[in-house]
Amino acid sequence: MNRTAQNRLAHPIEQRSYAILRARLGTTGLDTMGLPPLARAVIERVVHASADIAYATDLVCEETALRGGVDALAGGAPIVVDVGMTAAGVTTRDVVCRLGDVEPAAAARDGLTRSAAAVGLALAEVGPGAVWVIGCAPTALERLLTLAGLALPALVIGLPVGFVGAVEAKEALRASGLPAISNRSEKGGAAVAAAALNALLYEGLRPC
Repeated sequence: MNRTAQNRLAHPIEQRSYAILRARLGTTGLDTMGLPPLARAVIERVVHASADIAYATDLVCEETALRGGVDALAGGAPIVVDVGMTAAGVTTRDVVCRLGDVEPAAAARDGLTRSAAAVGLALAEVGPGAVWVIGCAPTALERLLTLAGLALPALVIGLPVGFVGAVEAKEALRASGLPAISNRSEKGGAAVAAAALNALLYEGLRPC
């Protein structure tokens, strides 16, 4: 199913929720305080999705990378996600998720998790210039960083969650020099990663 968003209107509950979070964050004046517009959009939507104000200082995103992501998405770049839960949070576009195509035994023989093995399948399918959204599996992010030189992404939203490997994988993403959104802590998850992507998709729908 092709899902194309047109003239998105926020529900009154969403509008009220944003008013509350902006009051708590003090973001109503951030446009004049130096926070770039795309970074603000990502931070606010992630906070909105998680009800976790700490993301305002935990997220790491650079405006040039975000602008490249918006432009890539507007140009029809493929979106690749790590798991079905991440895919479920993407509200306006079809996505590529190859996790279901991986046999657990085959992945284990290669010394990979299913999520990591799925990255290789997806990379072969989409090639360079895709937007990658990883919200659950640190091993998927690690595998992408290993293979990214074969097909450079337009943007990597790397927000896997967990106490084992998540912080290290996100640190490696930031050190890689790839255009990225990440965060410093163990926090993350499918809803958070999808929210960051949706922020960029919605920004691309705004009139120029």
